[in-house]
Amino acid sequence: MTFSVFILCLFCDTPYIQAITSSREAYEKTGNVIWEGHTKEKIVAITFDDGPHPSYTPQILDILAKYNAKATFFVSGNKVKSNPGILMREIKEGHEIANHTYHHYYNKNMTADLLSSELDQTDKVIWDIAKYKPSLYRPVGGLHNDIIINTAVKKGYKVILWSWHQDPQDWKRPAPNKISTHIINSLRAGDIILLHDWSDRPQTVIALETTLDYLYKNGYECVTVSDLIFRSNVSTPGFFRTFPVE
Repeated sequence: MTFSVFILCLFCDTPYIQAITSSREAYEKTGNVIWEGHTKEKIVAITFDDGPHPSYTPQILDILAKYNAKATFFVSGNKVKSNPGILMREIKEGHEIANHTYHHYYNKNMTADLLSSELDQTDKVIWDIAKYKPSLYRPVGGLHNDIIINTAVKKGYKVILWSWHQDPQDWKRPAPNKISTHIINSLRAGDIILLHDWSDRPQTVIALETTLDYLYKNGYECVTVSDLIFRSNVSTPGFFRTFPVE
């Protein structure tokens, strides 16, 4: 069944496309869109969007190495082009690289052609630098609809969002303790945690160390998103995890 519909504008000569957004349950049952893992094992996936940043990403990598933690970096192609050495370090240290488009457009009217171009440009710059092909994609700002998801899936991507309860909104630059407290107090096995490594991120760097210290003292392991998927059953079509409304 397709959920995308075409609506003809009655007052102009040019047709436009209205992209339908289906329910989380409908998307999750396909196995193509994932919000978190489904496991009792004490594993979580910490993710970073928008980088790499020439200053903050290396600091983040130092902290991850200190705790032997693995992360997934949803990189923007134009930032990768400017910081190729950091991308190589991420890969060499065992982290996962995922596609977050090239120009980081937040576009509610995203077309299949534009998204395809954005994904292809990012794939190319990553391949040219590291001979690495991402298999995961995160929409900018988490914005998703049938056009965005279907386009990504046709290009071979699994679409990764994040646990609804694990967005500490570090992009608003709250105090470090607010970021870490949000993550720790909301913690569940299988969480996909959303953070960012672009723009002004000293708060995120400080909060990361506090968070990792807590996780490892309490028996949690930080793994890549692909590892989280492999070790849980979210990659199976038909899976859907229900949560109480918060």
